[in-house]
Amino acid sequence: MDLALLDTTLADLGQPAFRATQVWEWTARGAGSYDEMTNLPESLRADLAERVPLSSLTVEHEALASDGTEKVLLRTGDGRPLEAVLMRFRDGRRSLCVSSQSGCPLTCTFCATGTMKFGRNLTTSEILDQALHFRRKEEVDHLVFMGMGEPLMNLDNVLGACERLPDIGVHPSSTTISTVGWIPGIERLTERDGPTIRLALSLHAPEEELRSELMPVNDRYPLADVLAACLRWHEQRRRRVYVEYLMLDGVNDSPEQAVQLAKVLTPHEAFKVNLIPYNPTDSGLRGSTREAIDTFLSTLHDNGVPATVRLTRGRDIDAACGQLAVKA
Repeated sequence: MDLALLDTTLADLGQPAFRATQVWEWTARGAGSYDEMTNLPESLRADLAERVPLSSLTVEHEALASDGTEKVLLRTGDGRPLEAVLMRFRDGRRSLCVSSQSGCPLTCTFCATGTMKFGRNLTTSEILDQALHFRRKEEVDHLVFMGMGEPLMNLDNVLGACERLPDIGVHPSSTTISTVGWIPGIERLTERDGPTIRLALSLHAPEEELRSELMPVNDRYPLADVLAACLRWHEQRRRRVYVEYLMLDGVNDSPEQAVQLAKVLTPHEAFKVNLIPYNPTDSGLRGSTREAIDTFLSTLHDNGVPATVRLTRGRDIDAACGQLAVKA
């Protein structure tokens, strides 16, 4: 819902300010129409249905994976495409992966989103409407900014959405912002007041030269500086930084590179590594073997680094990590 348009419309209609709160409370609980908002006058419900669409986004396509993961292709009012994903887990968790930008300007070599033409930053309402699309279907309790775009390049709107996520059912401690290492945004998260949102770092290589090959942003914000910024966030927030490490066959998956990764991630208690099996895109890269992943994982453990292997979800509908590229 375009919350700015809602406020303007209510003011034009001469309605008291508390009406906006009432509308938002219904929307956050998953209301699918204004008719459900029974504490609003019937005439106001009719006016709002005509003047303020329940979502600022339109649905273009939906897909359901064999593991229950659901992906939706959405478009903004000015035609910008974006995708969002709902992941359903056996333990009952319902986790959303949302986009902060239409496309992404950072062109990481392994990521399908980077092949899209960059559109623009999404507004707070457009970010929230991704979550509300799925909230109308069922309750949700986790959310990650790991969809399209670099969240810290759009931090004002991302944080604006985070302020309202608890109303939808997602606590700050269950909200994760993933970054390629956009230092100005990390510094703002370190200094800001308010609840601590979890921070994840897309790292993918333990050495500067290789990381620059995989992620050109490393030339602007080198790995050493990014890790220093993450440590300052850890010291201020007293939370671990979650390190995302994509496992690429013959590129970054040797035991020697695992040892090197353990050396750069110090102190070890500040970090936890999530090893990510590579999800196929058109990059020409190949995913590491199961044996290589297991060896890399055990090497990290032997060197004192907490680490796990991430469960892949939605691969068969191009909804897994790194696959979002507006392919209906």
